[in-house]
Amino acid sequence: MRIIYYCRHCHTNLGEIDGQRVDEARLGFRSLTPEEAADIITYNSIENSTYVKTVCEHCQEALDAHPELNLLSNPLQ
Repeated sequence: MRIIYYCRHCHTNLGEIDGQRVDEARLGFRSLTPEEAADIITYNSIENSTYVKTVCEHCQEALDAHPELNLLSNPLQ
């Protein structure tokens, strides 16, 4: 299974991990609440992939410089 990290705001692919070599516990997925996991992690059984939302440096810098963007539902699109 591939684990694909992408930015939740600009949808940039930030990297991939071969899920065969690492388990969910090492990635910290098990420490998430069910609500957090539902918001962050999406499983695609057809592609045998897991998609993980995160925030890229560019978007984080924009959010840090303009905190009011956090009030929008999808601030950087």
